[in-house]
Amino acid sequence: MKYGEITHFSHPHHKLRFEYAEVPFKCDGCKEAGIGSRFKCGLCDFDLHKHCVLAAPSSVLRHPFYPKCAFYLLPRPPGTAPRFCNACERNVAGILYHCHSCGFDLHPCCAALPHVLDAGDDGGGGELRLFLHRKVAAPCHRCGLKGRSWSYRSACRRYNLHVACVMEILVDSWHEIYYGGGGKRGLVGINGMNRIPSIKGVGKSHHRAGKGRVKRCCELAAMAVQFIISAVLGDPTAIIAGVVGSFISR
Repeated sequence: MKYGEITHFSHPHHKLRFEYAEVPFKCDGCKEAGIGSRFKCGLCDFDLHKHCVLAAPSSVLRHPFYPKCAFYLLPRPPGTAPRFCNACERNVAGILYHCHSCGFDLHPCCAALPHVLDAGDDGGGGELRLFLHRKVAAPCHRCGLKGRSWSYRSACRRYNLHVACVMEILVDSWHEIYYGGGGKRGLVGINGMNRIPSIKGVGKSHHRAGKGRVKRCCELAAMAVQFIISAVLGDPTAIIAGVVGSFISR
């Protein structure tokens, strides 16, 4: 086996090779979008998130948000009824973590969401740090609602963003990746040139922009969304956040 190649239970007939590309893809494991690091089969155009590859079928996942739960990796959702991820509220359609006792489900990338994100300068000489919470009493900066899904909240407690709202931004903007008939081919433009779909609506907020302070609040929230998007796509790095920012509303 060559360096950087692996075998995976979801694609046993061919080797998967690690690669890094700043073009979105649809993971054939969990069926969610990804960007950056991935394992790819060049023969079948089969892609897996790094977190989907690293998820071990024989191991038990313990998550701090659910201390009484034991999550097991499954190749597909159990039963026939629709199921959703308890982190982002999206349907689970492929590889997932499932707790047999509580019935909770997590996408592998959601289960691996970092509990702290450093989103850069907050404009006041400090850093905008975002902390992952299971529930937050404050309203979401984007939808204005409380509760719902997991949330990222800033250390200053002024910015709160639901993971579900960030996923909605992605799904609305990258509809072809999630549901389009072209699938991965929708990412390739004329003459084989890579075409990265833009992300729209990142600056949308339930706050009324007008005063300088509120406007700055919205700008910081938009910057925070970039980092959260990169995290839910499976590669929470500053490089990917910069890439995401470069094609927002382009």
